[in-house]
Amino acid sequence: MLLAPKLSCPTVPLSNGLQIPIFGLGTSHDGGYSHDAIVYALTECGVRHIDTAKRYGCEEQLGHAIRESGIPRRDLWITNKLWNGDYGYEAAKKACLDSCSQMRVEYFDLYLMHWPESTQLCSNREMRADTWRALEELHKEGLCSAIGVSNFLVHHLEELKEDCSVVPHVNQVEYHPFQQPNHLMEYCRQEGIVFEGYSPLAKGQVLNNPTVLQIAQKYGRTPAQICIRWSIQNGVVAIPKSIKKKRIHENCQVFGFELEKSDMVALGSLDDGRHVTWDPTNVK
Repeated sequence: MLLAPKLSCPTVPLSNGLQIPIFGLGTSHDGGYSHDAIVYALTECGVRHIDTAKRYGCEEQLGHAIRESGIPRRDLWITNKLWNGDYGYEAAKKACLDSCSQMRVEYFDLYLMHWPESTQLCSNREMRADTWRALEELHKEGLCSAIGVSNFLVHHLEELKEDCSVVPHVNQVEYHPFQQPNHLMEYCRQEGIVFEGYSPLAKGQVLNNPTVLQIAQKYGRTPAQICIRWSIQNGVVAIPKSIKKKRIHENCQVFGFELEKSDMVALGSLDDGRHVTWDPTNVK
C-alpha cells in the first residue's frame, strides 16, 4: 500500500514538551464511526491525530483500522477518554488498561477525563481528584504520554490544581463560532493547559450562517474550511468529525490560506453562547 505523505500540520507544544498536532479527526457514538473513513484519512489524507473515547464504543474497530492503515504507531497521535462510569483510582487504572487492550496499543498519546461529574454517590471534587491521581500514575508509568480533561470549567480546574500535583496538559471542550468560552481559554493559557476544541462546525449549524458564507466566498473556500481555519488561527486544536471521505478531505485543506484579521474578528462576533452538545455549566 502506498502511504500518503504526512499532512503538513503544525503542532502545539504541551507543558511536558510533547507536540500535539493542531488538527485531528474525531470519532463519536451514534453513527460517528466509519472504518473506511479512518483508513482513508490516514492513508490518503495524511491525518496523524485521531480522537476517540470509551463511550463511543468503537475502540476495537478503530484499532483495527489503524493497523490496516499500516501507519507506524510512533507516527500517530491517539487520544482516548475515560468515561465517568469508570471514575475512581482503581477503576480508572483498569479502564485505561482495558482500552489499550481493546485498541491493541501499548500507550495513548493523550488520555482525558471525559466529564467533570461522577456517577457515584460522593462529591464530584473528591472523585475527580481520586481519578486524576490514577491518571498521574498512568502518565508516570508511560501508559499515557500526556493526560488531561474534557468539558472542565475554570472552577473544576482550580479544584484539581489544589488537590493534585500535575496540571492537566490539555482541556478539550466544545468550541466553534457560536460557543467561544474566552474566559476559560485565557485561564488555560495562563496555566499552561492546551485548549482543544471539539464540534468546530457546531454539528453543521454554523455552515449556513451568512457571515461564514460571505467569508467562504471571499476566500474561495467552504464554510467548514473557514470555521476550522478560524479555530486553528486562534491556536485551538481542532478535531472535526466526519464519516464521509469527501468531507474529511475537505476538512484537511485548511493550511494553504490564512484569514485576515477583520474576518477573524467577524467570526469572533458570532458567539451567542449556544451549546450543540453537553453543557457542564451546572456541574459542581
